[in-house]
Amino acid sequence: MPEELTPAAIWSEYSPFIVSFGVKVIGALLVLIIGLRIAGWLAGLVQREALKREGIDNTLGNFFASIVRWAITAAVLIAVLQVFGVQATSFVAVLGALTLAIGLSMQGALGNIASGVMIMLFRPYKLGDYIEAAGVAGTVKDINLFQTVLATVDNVKVLVPNSQAIDGVIENYSGYDTRRADVTFGIDYDDDMDKAIAVIRQVIDADPRIFRDPEPFVKVVNLGDSSVDIATRSWVKAEDVWDVKFHLTKAVKEAFDREGISIPYPHQVEIQKQAAND
Repeated sequence: MPEELTPAAIWSEYSPFIVSFGVKVIGALLVLIIGLRIAGWLAGLVQREALKREGIDNTLGNFFASIVRWAITAAVLIAVLQVFGVQATSFVAVLGALTLAIGLSMQGALGNIASGVMIMLFRPYKLGDYIEAAGVAGTVKDINLFQTVLATVDNVKVLVPNSQAIDGVIENYSGYDTRRADVTFGIDYDDDMDKAIAVIRQVIDADPRIFRDPEPFVKVVNLGDSSVDIATRSWVKAEDVWDVKFHLTKAVKEAFDREGISIPYPHQVEIQKQAAND
């Protein structure tokens, strides 16, 4: 008669396998947890040390830290497989055989990595820059192997794949130390143009943020449908451009009000046809 399958009998027969497999699982978990912690610690260490070097800024520091984290994570996964008896040489052979298939299925991810390297080499932007890339504008918060992280003006987190960022047009509003603040004002056709220009120049001269060299541009540029348009072009520090624009808009309007210069409303002309028999 066959031996009765009791819990004791099952345990007696399968316990060596269960114990051996359980030890491997525990060992693999320990390797995985410790390895990932080490990866995070080393990535942070690389980033901190990079910040201490004068020739390396935050952008490169974050990128190097990302590379270290991914490299150590890959090594940890290989070590976990070895705990279960998968030899590294066998793993490398299998990985080589799957390289083509993985490459075809992950063309986008691999392209993002290559684009990330190009961003590091050519430096079209760095951390803290305000840019527009792939149709999205925001402040660069992070650049890693796969994507560029932007924060929009209303603090929305946007992830832009590196390949899309590098393949399109990149507008870096922080690329230079200075920018030009352009503001156009319209005055009524009956107003004195020279007086309006003088009033605008007084407002510009009173703002210490506006450079005197190059000299601010204040000239009549257009005769519109209902206004004479006076354009101002003032050079300022890049970080002051928006504050200067907002200030000029308000200050010139207040100065116009004091000097009796009017900013006309758009005019509409209504034409009515009268019937011939009226």
